[in-house]
Amino acid sequence: MDKPNSGAPILLGGVPEGYDGFVLADLARSSDAGVLFIARDDRRMAAAADALAFFGDDLETITIPAWDCLPYDRVSPKGDILARRVDSLTQLASSPDTKKRVILTTIASVLQKVPGPEMFEGRRLDVSMGGGTGRGAITAYLVNNNFQRTETVMEPGEYAVRGGILDVFPPSLDTPLRLDFFGDELESIRIFDPVSQLTSASIDGFQLDPVGEIDLDEDAISRFRTGYRALFGAASDDDILYASISEGRRFPGMEHWLPLFHEKLVTLLDYTPGCSIVLDHQFEDASRARWELTEDCFRARGAKVARGTAFNDMPYHALPVDRLYIGESEWAKISAGRSALILQPFAAPGHQGAIQDAGGKPGRDFADVRARPGENVFDALRSHIEGAVADGQMVILAAVSEGSRDRLLKVLVEHNVSAAATSDPWAQLKADSQVKLWARVLDIPRGFAAPGLTVISEQDILGDRVRRTGARRLRADNFIAETTSLMAGDLVVHEEHGIGRFIELVTLDVAGQRHDCLKIEYDRSDKLFVPVENIDVLSRYGDEESEIRLDHLGGAQWQARKARMKERIREMAGQLIVVAAARELSEGDQFIPDGAAYDEFCTAFPFEETEDQNRAIDDVLADLAKGRPMDRLICGDVGFGKTEVALRAAFT
Repeated sequence: MDKPNSGAPILLGGVPEGYDGFVLADLARSSDAGVLFIARDDRRMAAAADALAFFGDDLETITIPAWDCLPYDRVSPKGDILARRVDSLTQLASSPDTKKRVILTTIASVLQKVPGPEMFEGRRLDVSMGGGTGRGAITAYLVNNNFQRTETVMEPGEYAVRGGILDVFPPSLDTPLRLDFFGDELESIRIFDPVSQLTSASIDGFQLDPVGEIDLDEDAISRFRTGYRALFGAASDDDILYASISEGRRFPGMEHWLPLFHEKLVTLLDYTPGCSIVLDHQFEDASRARWELTEDCFRARGAKVARGTAFNDMPYHALPVDRLYIGESEWAKISAGRSALILQPFAAPGHQGAIQDAGGKPGRDFADVRARPGENVFDALRSHIEGAVADGQMVILAAVSEGSRDRLLKVLVEHNVSAAATSDPWAQLKADSQVKLWARVLDIPRGFAAPGLTVISEQDILGDRVRRTGARRLRADNFIAETTSLMAGDLVVHEEHGIGRFIELVTLDVAGQRHDCLKIEYDRSDKLFVPVENIDVLSRYGDEESEIRLDHLGGAQWQARKARMKERIREMAGQLIVVAAARELSEGDQFIPDGAAYDEFCTAFPFEETEDQNRAIDDVLADLAKGRPMDRLICGDVGFGKTEVALRAAFT
């Protein structure tokens, strides 16, 4: 394909999803200043990053995610998102014109203004064994560059101090580090698991970058106060944002007033001078939807707040849209003159001028075979692979995980198909002319066919897979996750004080600090104020409200009810122990699944198993193999895979 030139964008057809990683890598290798790929959303950006890790392992890849909150929200972006953004911006500020680089971002990210490169230049701290950087210097850097001190380090941008141990999670790394000091001298740097907190390998050094796009120093505070008053007039007494920033305290959602903390903002294109721009398929529709969303959020903030809720109205002065976001006309202006390609998954209608074709097309989908009774999808897969190899194609089977790859290989052997498992990048596979069929972990939604290469994804073979692995666990219905789930008059249960009635959210001055608290009313008009950060001590009362008597603070009624219930639970537990012991002493048949047949049966299920589902399946199979009567209850919401667990057990 031809390298894009400045002028009108070139439509590049024949680039289905998955093949875009190949195309981006090819463009970056021939570019003088790298490639900027603007994806429709975070999913597409992540998919492109996965494909580039395979097709472009020789290239530097930088991802710049968008804030994970709505425009004009009351909450801040998550700390790990801010950390990843700043780490990427620091890399670009340090070396803006590096060749052989692919920068991945999204429409939401590129249409939002950012601080200039000068904010991140020279802000990187190198820490190494024997480098002379002491504990005091590292701690001062963390404090001055917006790292959050916590008890336990779990996410990028956090640190914890425990005696001579300093835990820190640098934004540029995938795992946190544990620094061991003797006095001010660094003795060791070890990687540790944020879940188990156990250390593993040692390293010689690492780099620290700032976290967050706002430095809350005196100059930034002064700029904010001046700009805020100029736009919105004198701040009222209930303007918590203005009061917090004036006192030098960070406030949730303060990032939505980013322009007031800086002398000026720039765009991501200022960080990528000379980069060729590659626009994702449907870029125009997605960018138009983003502009509409931003305007809608701005208008919603300007409208009157609905009355009758359980919350005090707090002022929210929204910045004009053009202060933080790039509009349609401004985008046209700043992108003019940049060489640009617009990707399209379908074949281009011609190959001249502003239209080119990369030669790719969507791969074979085996849905028709799966729908026909009596046909086996793996027999059809074998025929398809044999035809592609006969045409001189290299074939890659792309699995979503190592476990699914190994399971797929085992089933294919039963159908006389032998593939070589690998984790090597594309360049090494291409250099091996002896092997024509590979199986690799490559998380792409659909396969594709391109000159010399056929990629078949696991979804092509087995159908759409619903990804729920690692998804956030569902909360119980009576668990209160946030104050917005409560309305005035709702009954709640405090774990120490019993049943009360939620009245409203209030702001209290305590020791010179303002705190948001939930006001709970009890019997005899007793009042309890629960800080919102301690909302986990409350749960929703599940029964109907009629004839419910509230507890009163300091009374013995609630504690007596809890004591009676604990005694009843102990009695039930004793009875269950007797039954379990009798069952454990009984004997039964052993059931062990047949390996290949069981694996092929499992591949027919259309969904990706969740972590909990896999655990339930393993536990059930272990029970069946014990040779004792099974006693296991599988619980789950509707549509969460209980039947699949049961079918696997029945097949065994």
